[in-house]
Amino acid sequence: MSQWHQICAVNAIIPGTGVCAKVGQHQIAIFRPREDDDVFAISNIDPFAQASVLSRGIIAEHQQTLWVASPLKKQRFRLSDGLCMEDERRSVAAFPTRVKDGMVEVAA
Repeated sequence: MSQWHQICAVNAIIPGTGVCAKVGQHQIAIFRPREDDDVFAISNIDPFAQASVLSRGIIAEHQQTLWVASPLKKQRFRLSDGLCMEDERRSVAAFPTRVKDGMVEVAA
């Protein structure tokens, strides 16, 4: 069963960027695509390079859906569910997020 983990203040994440947090055994990439309080969380591990880099990826919108491109090999992962655009077999885990009293929380 998942529980909510407080990560940081939402304002600590610059809009259009991501940060990495360790929650239990998971390295989680947390993204704030815009100025609002919408945040997304996926695994930080790039399954193509086996490197902890997705939090440093570039956020992009494609067909009205938000994605992050790995900074290494540029594969794209959908922020809402971790689906890999180039190879569905290499999709990553997605984690529920919320902003509560100005703090980002992730369920893991």
